[in-house]
Amino acid sequence: MQRILILLTLALASLAFAQNKEMRLFIWSEYIDPKILEDFTQQTGIKVRVDLYESNEDMLAKLQAGGVSQYDVIVPGDYIIPTLIQLKLIQPFDKSKIPNLKNLDPKFANPPYDPGNRYSAAYQWGMSGIMYRKDRVPTPKSWSVILGPGGSGPFVLMDSIREMMGGALRYLGYSINSKDPKQVQAAGKVLLEAKKSSRFLGFEGGVGAKNRLVAGTATYAVVYNGDAIKAAAENDKVGFVVPQEGAALFVDNLAIPAKAPNPEAAHKFINFILDPKIGARLSNFNRYATPNKAALPYINPADRKNPAIYPDAKVMAKLEFVLDLGKDTRLYDEVWTAVKSR
Repeated sequence: MQRILILLTLALASLAFAQNKEMRLFIWSEYIDPKILEDFTQQTGIKVRVDLYESNEDMLAKLQAGGVSQYDVIVPGDYIIPTLIQLKLIQPFDKSKIPNLKNLDPKFANPPYDPGNRYSAAYQWGMSGIMYRKDRVPTPKSWSVILGPGGSGPFVLMDSIREMMGGALRYLGYSINSKDPKQVQAAGKVLLEAKKSSRFLGFEGGVGAKNRLVAGTATYAVVYNGDAIKAAAENDKVGFVVPQEGAALFVDNLAIPAKAPNPEAAHKFINFILDPKIGARLSNFNRYATPNKAALPYINPADRKNPAIYPDAKVMAKLEFVLDLGKDTRLYDEVWTAVKSR
């Protein structure tokens, strides 16, 4: 009996040791250079297991279904962080273990969705817009090429509630964060009409939409700018534009689930990502802008000059941060559900 207890104790100790040498990352697809993960393992001895999602809403649902105790690091968008905090799905940082937080640009160091970076650290920032085939159509100026009568050729809508509702709201002249029920419902009607079009090919995550356009099955697609820039590197017939009415500006963040099995590894990973040279490698791979001020000297010079990554003041003025809607989130959910189900 005593021998069995000893063997059981050793087995449990071995399992605990193995768990401490593993970190589970829940992240958007095609959003981190695998070599960065390899280098983290080489530096720390901690292996990284990766699971993928395509929307903030998918990530939230997985956390609520038990993922809160399965993952060590997640990469939520800015607007959903207050919900994660309210639902107690993420835990506060131990900032003594993340000294590289100091590298964040001041505009990302005290965000309105997480004052003082208590629960999150900026990972990448970018914008949504329209990717299009330059060999088929002229550069689109307005959302009307997809959401109105101004376009020709098949299109894909992004399977993301706030980006698509935001595009429709801006098309109508409203704020991406409108809480006016009539405006939100009007945006839903715009999306429904677009969905009824014979040109509509379906809803896709940003990566999936990018792939459809590169393959030539779509002429337009709503995507994130980083996906479009990577697509342009694969196919020079691809372009990207922020419509004249404006679009969504986003910040994705690193956070630690409330019941993470290895929070020690999570803190090490976040600090690793915030290293200046690692942060630059991340953005050079993703083709999104870095929120890491210390990383800027290491960014590819061509990317620093690319307005589709680091937009000028004129484009920035057309972009709007996606904010938490509080109780009005339900209104958006109802309208989006109606759009998707009809």
